[in-house]
Amino acid sequence: MQARSTMQILRYTPSIKVLSISALLAGSFAVHGQTAAPVAHIIQPATLSQVKIKDDFWTPKYKVWTTHTVYDVLDKLEGSYDPDRQDLIDEKQRQGKTRNAFLNFDRVASGEKNTQVFDGPPWYDGLVYETIRGAADLLSQYPDRKLEKKLDAYIERIAAAQAVNPDGYINTYTTLNRPGQRWGTNGGDDKWQHDVYNAGALIEAAVHYYQATGKTRLLNVAVKMSNYMYAQMGPAPKLNVIPGHGGPEEALLKLYWLFKTAPSLKAKISVPVHEEQYYSLVQFWIENRGNYGSGSYARKSDGAYNQDHMPILQQQTIEGHAVRATLLATGVTAMAMENNNPAYFTTAVRYWDNMTGKRMFVTGGEGAIADQEKFGPDYFLPESAYLETCASIGAAFFSQRMNQLLADGKYMDEFERVMYNNLLSGVSLSGDHYFYENPLIAKDHKRWAWHSCPCCPPMILKMVAAIPAYIYAADNTGLYVNLFISSEYKGAVGDKKVSLKQSTQYPWKGTTQIAVNPAEEGDFAVSVRIPGWAQGRENYFGLYTSQVTTPVSLRVNGAAVPVQPENGYVRIKRHWKKGDKIILALPMQPRLIFPHDSIRTVQGKATIAAGPVIYGLEGIDNSKLDSLTISRNTALQLAFKPGFLGGVNVVTGQLGGSTFTAIPFYTLANRQVAPYRVWLPVEKAD
Repeated sequence: MQARSTMQILRYTPSIKVLSISALLAGSFAVHGQTAAPVAHIIQPATLSQVKIKDDFWTPKYKVWTTHTVYDVLDKLEGSYDPDRQDLIDEKQRQGKTRNAFLNFDRVASGEKNTQVFDGPPWYDGLVYETIRGAADLLSQYPDRKLEKKLDAYIERIAAAQAVNPDGYINTYTTLNRPGQRWGTNGGDDKWQHDVYNAGALIEAAVHYYQATGKTRLLNVAVKMSNYMYAQMGPAPKLNVIPGHGGPEEALLKLYWLFKTAPSLKAKISVPVHEEQYYSLVQFWIENRGNYGSGSYARKSDGAYNQDHMPILQQQTIEGHAVRATLLATGVTAMAMENNNPAYFTTAVRYWDNMTGKRMFVTGGEGAIADQEKFGPDYFLPESAYLETCASIGAAFFSQRMNQLLADGKYMDEFERVMYNNLLSGVSLSGDHYFYENPLIAKDHKRWAWHSCPCCPPMILKMVAAIPAYIYAADNTGLYVNLFISSEYKGAVGDKKVSLKQSTQYPWKGTTQIAVNPAEEGDFAVSVRIPGWAQGRENYFGLYTSQVTTPVSLRVNGAAVPVQPENGYVRIKRHWKKGDKIILALPMQPRLIFPHDSIRTVQGKATIAAGPVIYGLEGIDNSKLDSLTISRNTALQLAFKPGFLGGVNVVTGQLGGSTFTAIPFYTLANRQVAPYRVWLPVEKAD
């Protein structure tokens, strides 16, 4: 495999690094009644090639994901699965086979058109591309010639399908079912067809696969499709088309960044590349939402479901389909890094503040309502909520981009909340069964091997493959430690080479050692994130609250450092030399989390947490699950069980003379299907 600077495009640095929003805006933000003037301070996440993980918690999981899960998803996309849901069982009986996403590409490549024969949902192409993106990032960390060869073979089938259309168009569902309705025009509906969404997933897969392998075969396909979309969509007289599903905005911006930072790459592409056209199309996609045109240029509104109910830059709250909304918000934030437009900054901040301050579940889940898979109104956070795995992952990608834009640790607090809870809940410990919904209370919630809408497994792969790059970040003045994972980072501050080596047993223990080893001693800063939960700030806006009695401790070479975080970090600026060590100690004792009074659906209840991990009670361990209550004064004990559920901390305590056992939320439903709950009624004080 050719060595590449993986995720180079994610490190593209705009010309302005630090930008005062208050200097750009006539007014200032009102955030929950307080005046705030955010400052844009762009930091760059590490590249995957700069980080190597060797961690007691994460390394065994990556072994499962790289040797089993990625193959499991690809094989099932190819039709190799035994249906375990009634709809897929019925489908196999009707059709005599399981659905195969790759057959759709083969049908188009053979010249089939408007046959009304198609395997899977319209977004099956996109799921193939998303899996390739996740697999590409895994290849960057864990080279695998067998996997790379498998992906190359799939890419050839994709390229063959595109080759039948000289214009570069590729979307197998539309070609096979409604070829006269590309992009949802002529009476079609791109919210269903996913033409533009699938194209975005293709583009992102191509960029990531190039970064991982140096191969341009899929990149050629993506560029042809991007050129065609630019020729088709835009201000009149082009077509008034926006993506029917958020996500293509960030994807096409990545393609723009790739060619802007590596212009010599254009010579390896078989068609002309004008990266400024991609930027222009991204801007159109974002700013044309809520603008429906008139006459021959008119289009129907997609409504709040697709964040099209009003112009994006005027929207005050995050609305609609939660996956569409969070992926669109991620694109808006990425675009803000490029254009330095204050309207984009304010929109991103409004979206995130509303999402996190009034609509985020304690596990990091998003999307309260099953109908339209959408956000509910403010503070509507019921235990039985939908909480699609993909929505939480979209929220995590959004939070990471906000951290990159504003260098504020609170965004990684919420990223971490998703990472240790709703993300890991989405995939079984065995790596081959999945959750679509992640409710906080259930009677018989069962993981499935495959789904009629199997969008979550590819999204899980995308996120877990990207995590190593998010552990560290850098700017011109120093390094940032965002996540506590045993790993080694080799990077630089300006022209100074620096490595960091992190050793920890997080999330089960709170002590983390960070060895700082500059190639040459010198002055720079190391900023260490201090999680909000460790300071009694469970949520930046007070959506959830808890109490922590043990203070955070921070030392450098044994000397205490005052823990007075600014923007979520303690910034340690000093003259560093090889062998310097930072020791961070976070309070990991169990705590109770209480909801804001405005969350009526869980009023009078509490949940258990220890560190970043949210806990739940399962009927297997608790015979009186339905009648259990908890006291504010309940003594909670924490103990690590190495052979249980892959090795986890378990919380136990006494309630009414009987013992209860709580296990990490992400491990629920891994032993057998059993009732569980996350929120417990709190006994009223006498």
